[in-house]
Amino acid sequence: MKKVKMKSNRSAKKRFSITATGKIKRQRAGGSHYNTHKPSSRKRRLRKATYVNPGWEDKVLGMLKEF
Repeated sequence: MKKVKMKSNRSAKKRFSITATGKIKRQRAGGSHYNTHKPSSRKRRLRKATYVNPGWEDKVLGMLKEF
């Protein structure tokens, strides 16, 4: 009987990427709609990527496991 492999969370795989140093990169939330009332500086800031908080890294890595 074959062993069942764990599947990674496909939505997490599309949202997060692991950098060469091991940090988890993500996009900022809140930049897709209702942008007419947001200042340009905020919209510029939301375009840039950031890193996952260290307290959440183990949870995100758990969703990205593929073995």
